[in-house]
Amino acid sequence: MKEVVSYEGVHCANCNASMLGEFCHDCGQSIHTVLKPMHHMMEDTLETVFHIDGRVVHTVPPLLTKPGFLTMEYFSGRRQRYIAPFRLMFMLCLLAFFLTHVAIDVLAGHRLEEGPPLVQLDKNTFDDLKTPAEVQRSLDEQLAGIRTGREATPDIAQSGLNIAEKKLRKQAAARIAVLQAAGAPAASASAAIPADHAKTDDEDSGDNEKWLHKPSDVHIAWLPEFANARLTHAMVNIKANLEGLSKGGTAKNEALERIKAGLFGVLPQTMFLMMPVFALLLKLAYLFKRRLYMEHLIVALHSHAFLFLTLLLAAVLALLKAWIEPHAAWAAYPLRWIEWGLALWAPIYLLVMQKRIYRQGWFMTTVKYFAIGWCYLWLLSIALASAVALGLAR
Repeated sequence: MKEVVSYEGVHCANCNASMLGEFCHDCGQSIHTVLKPMHHMMEDTLETVFHIDGRVVHTVPPLLTKPGFLTMEYFSGRRQRYIAPFRLMFMLCLLAFFLTHVAIDVLAGHRLEEGPPLVQLDKNTFDDLKTPAEVQRSLDEQLAGIRTGREATPDIAQSGLNIAEKKLRKQAAARIAVLQAAGAPAASASAAIPADHAKTDDEDSGDNEKWLHKPSDVHIAWLPEFANARLTHAMVNIKANLEGLSKGGTAKNEALERIKAGLFGVLPQTMFLMMPVFALLLKLAYLFKRRLYMEHLIVALHSHAFLFLTLLLAAVLALLKAWIEPHAAWAAYPLRWIEWGLALWAPIYLLVMQKRIYRQGWFMTTVKYFAIGWCYLWLLSIALASAVALGLAR
């Protein structure tokens, strides 16, 4: 039975109004003081967390399995049991990008530890060799190593080995050309790439190095000084990262880490900017439905929340597979099927969601679905390219 509490004679400390309950009916301030012992603050924090967890239980399963359910509930006024759309999207966005970043780092380390030996290339691979025959012998040995590594490398990594092979052949051809010009006897060069191609690459490399060492000061007359300073700082970072990528080895790894950290630092903001754009596309597609822009924005928030949840689950599956595969390779196959299932479910989910919310026929819904998707993919590609550029400049 609920305890009856009297607030007679109690006044609000903020506005001095008579209290009728725990919260002032005039200004809303609580009667309880915030000056509490530490253990009471911990109890309040845990209570808040568990309250959110209770709503997560009601929110996340239907978000994943029931297209459009949360949006229709929100429109119907049944909102108390569920996490608000923006908060849900924000939470899933941060978690998804964080775990994706972790998964990329873990999988990269996994390939370095258990994958085939990597081909370490630099610009001085053949510079110490004195005859074309030595260059050819060294090239053959390195190409044999690449062929051995190719057999143990997954298809997704084959392009990297192909690039390494082409660079080795070009460097060998360039070194043989230099030695022949110095009077060394010709070799039966199966180095495969003519020397003029290597020369072109060297000239391009020289042009790149000249650009990298040019002054980075940016001065645009119509921009304020702080904007020019920011652009100059960005240009210095871009050149430093590109120079690190061109050097290879430790410098390349450090540049990649900086770029990756910068990219994942701006991706959440980029996706937040895309949210109102997607809502605007929905507004234009369903202009004659006479729905408010805010309704389309809620649809956009729930759609992106679902996509971020899918990305989050994909990152978790990738981490789980990387952990299980070395110990039980057979267990990776069910996880791979689940990944494929998630990839197929995402477009089907969004189509069914659009059909349920806007209640048009399948033909018109499908036409608008692909039209909106095509426009959004182009805009998203531009936004992601901008995010990559910003990541390069940090």
